[in-house]
Amino acid sequence: MLRLIFALLLSVVAMLVITPRVLPLLRKLKIGQTVYELGPESHKTKQGTPTMGGLIFALVTTVIALALHLVWYSSVDFGFAIIVFALLSMLIGFVDDYIKVVKKRNLGLVWWQKVIAQVVIGIAFSLFCALTPAIGTKIVIPVWNVEWDLGIWYVPVMTAVIVFIINSANLQDGLDGLLASVESVGAVAWATIALLGAVTSGSAMFPSVSSNYANVALVSLTLAGACIGFLWFNFHPAKVFMGDTGSLFLGGIVCALGFGLNLPILILPLGIVYICEILSVVLQVTYFKATHGKRLFKMSPIHHHFEMCGWGELKICRVFGLVTVLFGIGSALLVYYGF
Repeated sequence: MLRLIFALLLSVVAMLVITPRVLPLLRKLKIGQTVYELGPESHKTKQGTPTMGGLIFALVTTVIALALHLVWYSSVDFGFAIIVFALLSMLIGFVDDYIKVVKKRNLGLVWWQKVIAQVVIGIAFSLFCALTPAIGTKIVIPVWNVEWDLGIWYVPVMTAVIVFIINSANLQDGLDGLLASVESVGAVAWATIALLGAVTSGSAMFPSVSSNYANVALVSLTLAGACIGFLWFNFHPAKVFMGDTGSLFLGGIVCALGFGLNLPILILPLGIVYICEILSVVLQVTYFKATHGKRLFKMSPIHHHFEMCGWGELKICRVFGLVTVLFGIGSALLVYYGF
């Protein structure tokens, strides 16, 4: 337990120490944010703010989580697998940011290029989970403590979940501190659930060994600390943005945590803000086309709707973070009473 707490605190400190030293380099290299032309008028002032800051917390999370690894499990280590998948997701975002910021091509990767890349890594990771005895093609349903065997549908369904959540995270990263706020809370919730798994390892819900769940908890708390440290520089008015590099890293790690605990069903409550963000876009587009130009929201994703209603960026972060806290507590209770 002390190692887990140390991982959380060390990642916070590392972010507070490293980030101020990286920001001048980002400015020198002119790696600045390009503001979306159709976004809120107030966002125009953010033009040129250093971006790709997600590289910092991805690096901190990776190094500290691996350095403090509790036990290198010989058969499968989901702590390590989670990091690898998150970095692969980040790579897609990094290429997109690099094209936009360094190559000065505003659109970056074409949407279908990003989706194809996400599908490829999604299939690979889903297959890895399906072929791992401790995970397999069955997903656990808390409270009822039953297993739902998806069989041959596991890989396509889980791949669809991965693409959905990664793109949702990307959409959510539209306000200063929003995604990092939500993810820091969500990561603590995932860590709590992983610790329940470590305590009750060998049960029907958590069949793997204790050290495996402890490693997942370690990754979760390291991520939480890195996000908290990043928020010091990312809260409004932001001194740095995470870019697609950071948002895709966070979206990927959310999926990997759920899969690694064999509880992808909990991505629904713990990722409630992610889901609302992308659904607001789908509803907006559908309603716009069906009504020939009318809008359901003042602007989508949904965080922009609240912004247009007069909510400040800090208020939106607090409210969305509180929603994640409530759903995180609810998810942990579902697992606890599911034994």
